Amino acid sequence: MTVSDEERMRRWRMVLGSEADPETGTTLSAADRSVDAALSALYDAERGEPGTKRSAGLGSSAPRVARWLGDIRQYFPSSVVQVMQRDAVERLGITRMLMEPELLNAVEPDVHLVSTLLALNEVMPEETKQTAREVVRRVVAELEERLAERTRAAVTGALDRAGRTGRPRHSDIDWDRTIRANLKHFSPTLGTIVPDRLVGYARRNHSVQRDVVLAIDQSGSMAESVVYAGLFGAVLASMRALRTSLVVFDTSVVDLTDELDDPVDVLFGTQLGGGTDINRAVAYCEGLITRPGETVMVLVSDLYEGGVREELLRRARSLVESGVQLIALLALSDSGTPSYDAENAAALADLGVPTFACTPDLFPDLLAAAIRRDDIGSWAATNLGGD
Repeated sequence: MTVSDEERMRRWRMVLGSEADPETGTTLSAADRSVDAALSALYDAERGEPGTKRSAGLGSSAPRVARWLGDIRQYFPSSVVQVMQRDAVERLGITRMLMEPELLNAVEPDVHLVSTLLALNEVMPEETKQTAREVVRRVVAELEERLAERTRAAVTGALDRAGRTGRPRHSDIDWDRTIRANLKHFSPTLGTIVPDRLVGYARRNHSVQRDVVLAIDQSGSMAESVVYAGLFGAVLASMRALRTSLVVFDTSVVDLTDELDDPVDVLFGTQLGGGTDINRAVAYCEGLITRPGETVMVLVSDLYEGGVREELLRRARSLVESGVQLIALLALSDSGTPSYDAENAAALADLGVPTFACTPDLFPDLLAAAIRRDDIGSWAATNLGGD
């Protein structure tokens, strides 16, 4: 479709702002002027100060901010609204937009907003905290709808496969798989299958089959990963065949396992920001591990270590040698290639610790592969294009 010169100029005018009026020669319609005003409030540089950092005057008036939030939701799709909200926080410093209940109710919630609310949790007025929790709960509910059932299905399937046995008790025989495995042993004379082997489960007592330890770096750069990890921790904790522990850390270590019945409580139990002592966190997690050969430990961190690096690597080697399936995720997010300490990542990989970033949508399959004790490096290369 050919775009007319007039339409092309209109688009350039909307991109460049009011200072481009002489060059574009465009007169905006009333609707375009409203959209332009919403964009200008966020992105236009102050007149007379070319080259200055873009800033804008949403002003100190809370009603004005609320109106602006309502305007952008009217003019733009949800994905654009979320981008503009993040830009508003970063470019204008309007953290108070997230500090007042009436404004929070006007915000389009997403993972990034949840991260901001968690970061502001300690300084948020009490009257705002309940509203913030409701915003977080809305996002968590959407994420659960997207990810929880897939996680349970992937993990259950992996446990079934890992627990399958060729010598089951009669009550534990998986007849469907047994029949399919013995079709070649059909006897025309008897008119039935004569099974050569039985396929069944060794888990009918519903005992705990695997221990899962999630160790989550809660430094500011890992905010999105903290949100997803908290959600996955709560989902895994709901499965009786798993014993799930959730540990968050910066320079200190906090065990949130007792909060796993409510992912919102988990998230508000974190405190984003601060330094990082991965070695201390791994040392704490070592104390939680009682069955190394049945344990999957996932360390979610960008690996910028503020603690004792040599001790961290020694502990990682010890865990791997004991039989723990240790995985280092540089990020658990949808935000593209993360920043991370390449030297520490390479050192862990040399110790046999698969080290890569993973999206939330692929995490259930990753965990299932770990439970089956698949080669995680090969899994990552196939599914993530990594090494």
